[in-house]
Amino acid sequence: MTYAGFKILHPATGIENCASGFVTHSPSESVPKIAVVQSGDDLEAEWPARRSLGAVPNLIVTAGNILEVYVVRVQEDDARSSQPSADPRGSGGVMDGIRGARLELVCHYRLHGNVESMAILSVGGDDQSKRRDSIVLAFRDAKISVLEYDDAAHGLRTSSMHCFEGPEWRYLKRGRESFDRGPRVKADPLGRCGGVLLYGLQMIILKAAQAGQGLVGEDELAGVGSNVSVRVESSYIIDLRDLDMKHVKDFTFIHGYIEPVMVILQEKEPSWAGRIPWKHSTCMISAISISTALKQHPPLIWSAANLPYDAYKLVPVPPPIGGVLVICANSIHYHSQESVSCALVLNGFYVQSESSSEMLKSNFSVELDAAHAAWLSYDVAILTTKTGELLLLTLVYDGRAVQRLDLMKSKASVLTSGIATIGNSFFFLGSRLGDSLLVQYSHGSSIMTSSHAKDEGADIEGDGSSGKPLRRSSSDVLQDVASGEELSLYSTAPNSSESAQKISYAVRDSLINIGPLKDFSYGYRINADLNATGITKQSNYELVCCSGHGKNGAVCVLQQSIRPESITQVELPGCKGIWTVYHKSSRGHTTDPSKITTEDDEYHAYLIISMESRTMVLETADDLGEVTERVDYYVQGSTIAAGNLFGRRRVVQIYGRGARILDGSYMTQELNFVVQNSEPASNSDSFTVSFVSIADPYVLVKMVDGSIQLLVGDPSTCTMSVNVPPIATSNEPISACTLYHDKGPEPWLRKTSTDAWLSSGVAEAVDGNDGLYQFQGDIYCLICYVSGRLDIYEVPSFRCVYSVDNFISGKTHLVDKHIRAPSWNLLKIKNKNLEETTGQQRKEPAQSMRITELAMHRWPGQYSRPFLFAILNDGTMLCYHAYLYEGAEGANKVEDGLSPHDSVDLSGAGTSRLRNLRFLRVAIDTMTREEPSDVVSGPRMTIFTNVGGYQGFFLTGSRPAWVFVSRERLRVHPQRCDGPIVAFTNLHNVNCNHGLIYVTSQGLLKICQLPTAFSYDNYWPVQKVPLKATPHQIAYFAEKNLYPLILSVPVVKPLNQVLSSMIDQDIGYQMDRDKLTDDSHKTCTIDEFEVRIMEPEKSSGRWETRATIPMQNFEHALTLRVVTLLNTTTMENEVLLAIGTAYVQGEDVAARGRVLLYSIGKNTENPDNLVSEVYSKELKGAISALASLQGHLLIASGPKIILHKWTGAELNGVAFYDAPLHVVSMNIVKNFVLLGDIHKSIYFLNWKEQGAQLTMLSKDFGSLDCYATEFLIDGTQLSMVVSDDQKNIQIFYYAPKSPESWKGQKLLSRAEFHAGAHVMKFWRLQMSPNASDRTPASVASEKSNRFALLFCTLDGSIGCVAALDELTFRRLQTLQRKLVDAIPHVCGLNPRSFRQFHSNGKVHRPGPDNMIDCELLSEYEMMSLEEQLDIAHQIGTTRAQILLNLTDLSHGTSFL
Repeated sequence: MTYAGFKILHPATGIENCASGFVTHSPSESVPKIAVVQSGDDLEAEWPARRSLGAVPNLIVTAGNILEVYVVRVQEDDARSSQPSADPRGSGGVMDGIRGARLELVCHYRLHGNVESMAILSVGGDDQSKRRDSIVLAFRDAKISVLEYDDAAHGLRTSSMHCFEGPEWRYLKRGRESFDRGPRVKADPLGRCGGVLLYGLQMIILKAAQAGQGLVGEDELAGVGSNVSVRVESSYIIDLRDLDMKHVKDFTFIHGYIEPVMVILQEKEPSWAGRIPWKHSTCMISAISISTALKQHPPLIWSAANLPYDAYKLVPVPPPIGGVLVICANSIHYHSQESVSCALVLNGFYVQSESSSEMLKSNFSVELDAAHAAWLSYDVAILTTKTGELLLLTLVYDGRAVQRLDLMKSKASVLTSGIATIGNSFFFLGSRLGDSLLVQYSHGSSIMTSSHAKDEGADIEGDGSSGKPLRRSSSDVLQDVASGEELSLYSTAPNSSESAQKISYAVRDSLINIGPLKDFSYGYRINADLNATGITKQSNYELVCCSGHGKNGAVCVLQQSIRPESITQVELPGCKGIWTVYHKSSRGHTTDPSKITTEDDEYHAYLIISMESRTMVLETADDLGEVTERVDYYVQGSTIAAGNLFGRRRVVQIYGRGARILDGSYMTQELNFVVQNSEPASNSDSFTVSFVSIADPYVLVKMVDGSIQLLVGDPSTCTMSVNVPPIATSNEPISACTLYHDKGPEPWLRKTSTDAWLSSGVAEAVDGNDGLYQFQGDIYCLICYVSGRLDIYEVPSFRCVYSVDNFISGKTHLVDKHIRAPSWNLLKIKNKNLEETTGQQRKEPAQSMRITELAMHRWPGQYSRPFLFAILNDGTMLCYHAYLYEGAEGANKVEDGLSPHDSVDLSGAGTSRLRNLRFLRVAIDTMTREEPSDVVSGPRMTIFTNVGGYQGFFLTGSRPAWVFVSRERLRVHPQRCDGPIVAFTNLHNVNCNHGLIYVTSQGLLKICQLPTAFSYDNYWPVQKVPLKATPHQIAYFAEKNLYPLILSVPVVKPLNQVLSSMIDQDIGYQMDRDKLTDDSHKTCTIDEFEVRIMEPEKSSGRWETRATIPMQNFEHALTLRVVTLLNTTTMENEVLLAIGTAYVQGEDVAARGRVLLYSIGKNTENPDNLVSEVYSKELKGAISALASLQGHLLIASGPKIILHKWTGAELNGVAFYDAPLHVVSMNIVKNFVLLGDIHKSIYFLNWKEQGAQLTMLSKDFGSLDCYATEFLIDGTQLSMVVSDDQKNIQIFYYAPKSPESWKGQKLLSRAEFHAGAHVMKFWRLQMSPNASDRTPASVASEKSNRFALLFCTLDGSIGCVAALDELTFRRLQTLQRKLVDAIPHVCGLNPRSFRQFHSNGKVHRPGPDNMIDCELLSEYEMMSLEEQLDIAHQIGTTRAQILLNLTDLSHGTSFL
């Protein structure tokens, strides 16, 4: 029996819903407000007055089951500061006083359900409002969750849940089981109510609580001035059938009424394209008044009939105009209660009704189906079209009525799935098909750049440069296209007020999207190491994916692990650590504070290498030359740490028994560490240094015996003195410690203290007037004791300012223990006390846990917050992100109940603690988990601020990994290519620009750089190669490292040209030639296909086109495969490229297709001609799938499968099988064939060479619309996996001896699972055996033949279905059932219901539950230690065993 695990390796990135709202802050507390600059008259004339930016709301996006909330960080253009920004995003020039803007992540959630639609329940009103907005999410079939932001927890919490599923609500469905759309939610603009359309015709009204009423939480009682989010008080149902509505297409709430008014777009009698001449004006809109107080039958206020049949969207018009826009595929209509309606015809396909008057026509032709709209001002709307153009629609309004509608073209952009205006200066283009963009817009202001040429056709594009690192971020997109020109557009309608002005745009930020992934190939990287074995071999491979659509089409190159580009390497056995240090001979008086940022470009001076018994020193000038003999460094023994002090004027080197201070190569001071009053008999070895933390001008030293000492520097003389901190006299053993330098003119931690103006840090103590030495910020010392307590002390006074008990348990939030826990924590604390009294016997393992390493760091950036990292001795890593929370005053102080050793810390004022500091735990990948057996001694974390333009830290050890910090989120990328890594440091010199050095456990020292082609601000490193065409399928030709792929480019052609070419092909079109002249002005879009052969270049990493194979007119390439065929004449194997095509000419023509065979690189006479056609044949039916079966070619042509043998000149059929309808996929293992049919599920065939026959062994009798199929191998067992149109994955098996299988005719179900996304391709890969598999040889061989299926989906996610052994499966399944109830799930969603098979109303017999959900199991690691031990005890296993199983699964499926 095969058991499986479902694991998402790369979450979804295709954004489906986006909206803006004041979620994390209210409009009144929004920070960025740029005032109008008042300056002299001469300047006034030249520069227009700046517009006020106003309050900037949050951006909320959903992608599949991912929910993210962003805050827009605006970088103002301060004319005085010449200092360049730390974050060089948004280089689109200065517009409206804004130099740049970027998106910063506030919170990120993986939900147990796909978000169908989203709305923001907003209070409306002005910038002075103190209320916050709430997020309303709708899930299938009828679940609604309302979320609000909780300051105390720094995340979203569910304020109400509404479910209309189950037996008591079944009457709402009216007997129907399947619905084409999920629930749609919209909100009233003033936040009085929300509406959700369920089951086609049921309207749920969510009534919002009025301010000061409804569900009052404790945070409201705490203070009147505190921020309250909008909440839902109650809900009721309106059955739209009672209002005589039949087919509701859309609905919305409109502005300008005392009570909420909903406009509903419905179709009275459905029509379709073939009935247009007789029935075309079938839609109408009705406005009904919603009285949330009376909850009665809503009255009809006004309505408008005779709207076109293709109307599909309503857009409410903001005040003072009011009313609603009806968007149709070929026209736009405006309606309101007061004024006369008006309309605009967009193209020649619009059918005018006889009664209506002549309508205004647009001066260009455009189709608006699948459009999205947002308002840039009260009378200008921006529309996005299906071709990715941005249009500006102006309502010409004279104060009383709308006179007419004006439409004009603006820029080209990405193909959008949604658009949201953010404040009054930004809009966000969300996209499923390309990168999503944050764009700043401005009415009538120009971007101030050097050149002033105008570029009308410049595009707002996002895909071209997403592979670039931070230094040239995606905002260069605009610069790439327009190269610094002014991006503006003039209207063609001079008499309309707004649109006569120009609107300029600047792309400020972009979010990478790799979806939709239609197909992928698994091939070698350019810099692959062919001698690698084991897990290091996995980093030889990369995924090359077909991604995007139309002009956003691209090839995405994805690598799960990083393989740095090697510059040079040397053998260096026995290395323990490496450090690079700077040296400044002197900082003269010329040093200007504004030049601080150039520190980043300063070259390193020395490289210090610590061996087991000596230390080497190298100069890092043009080349690395050893200068060990010529310098005063301590070289007789190993070095523990080295770094810079006193603003890089000195180097400090710490060795086992002392320290040296050096000025360049000369020693200026030597220190020996003082022995504390310990017994003389104590072992002298315990008095050597084990850990060092340097924070200019302090050095913290921890000894082997756990005592600590502090070296204090004097910047005026550049000397150090040894201090024993007062804390060191206490006998409590220390397990880890570190220094934290809170840098900057405004240190972050000062904001968390209540008397920030009192806490004068070291900054004032140093006199910086002479310009010699600028020291800014405060220093803190973090100490974690063996008991698990974490204390933060001020340095050098060592006054405790923050303390957390039981830090080791990894709670989700850390709060200073001197502050009364807020209400959301009280319940947990009660439960904890209960646990501790009842379960002492099982808490034993927790005693041995201790923290081995601590680090706290804040990377540069105006809004960045510190991260706190801790590594436990079992390899677990805890990550915390600091945040500010100001609780209600007076409720915080705890007067009594202080234990004796705490009262010491409170000497003086108890108020000057960091009482507003909180920490939120952040999830980090299991990839970084060490195996406890080989935890390296010494620090694992090396922090860097610039390696290849990125900042973050590197984890050394047996599982090395990069952790990049970008947008205030952690991006973890493992590095597997060299096995365990002993030491790491960054290196910046002439030959290695912002590079790195690391030493492997084999004793190789490598100097490298990060590959620049990749972008690391993604779940996996990604390189996007723009194609400007839609990629459909890709294959890999391993011999030459080539990737053939099918592309289609949409081409617009005149309709008569298309029809005449059809007549020329003589395919029975009976039509008159003279009729074609009527359609001369009509065009149609036709896809032109080609097969392009691409190759990544070895040197640059750029992708080049090596050859193209064009298809004929109306010929679509459907499939391509690299096949191995046995040439029956020469009896040799040939590797050929096989292509299957189909002629698409409408339903009147019988289907035909071609099989094409090409040889690659065999043409010796003409090496330039890479591909040459060796065979071509036309067949009946479309060639939809190809495969090679034991040297034969298997061709699926329509419903028939024919097996051919290859003679070297032609294909001859040898066997056939009749499939039911249309084969979409074929897979081969040995002589077994798996077919996937478009409607009739899967078929399992066998090929027998003796009788030359294809026989059906078994099939699935259910009906299933297959998307992808593949064989799954587990030891000796063969299973068949299939994905379908309802986003499910099913596993079948062939068991002829089982009675249920009807003597083997029927395939039996082994497992079924709802993946939540359309799986387009499976790829079978062998799982790597784990180190923990210390099992007998027989079992080991079975485990070595265990496979997993890697898959890609349409929402941009990548995952795998991995085979598991029964013991692991049973253990994890029991844990999964526990976790369903043990964890509070976001939005209150149930993971069990999400993962149940979705049959969409069809009859389905439930299959066995033999697949575990690793998405849910990953939550286990985020639980606190006590909860982990408790749950492990309940299911009869240990925490270590569960974590080992999860880590093994994670490493077994790390294929890249």
